[in-house]
Amino acid sequence: MASVPLLPRNAGLVLLHAYRATISHVYGDVCKYYPSCSAYSVGAVQQHGLVKGVALTAARLARCHPWAQGGIDDVRPHRDFRHELTPHGFVVPSRKD
Repeated sequence: MASVPLLPRNAGLVLLHAYRATISHVYGDVCKYYPSCSAYSVGAVQQHGLVKGVALTAARLARCHPWAQGGIDDVRPHRDFRHELTPHGFVVPSRKD
């Protein structure tokens, strides 16, 4: 049952992966920031959960405008991140040693 709180986070990741696999390719590589806004969003939701990840993504999108300088803008890691990532980017409870 430890994975139940991770369901909203992983549901958000499903939507982000679907966006990245379909719509994101239509726009091409136009983002001034690295990683791209969609990759930033995936990292934010993975590290911080759905609610804070969406808030961080909204702040990132607000910084992205034609006059933005751009550059490297990585997601700050959560200081108490206690989960593991699957090869597909989903969040699962960490294994006990």
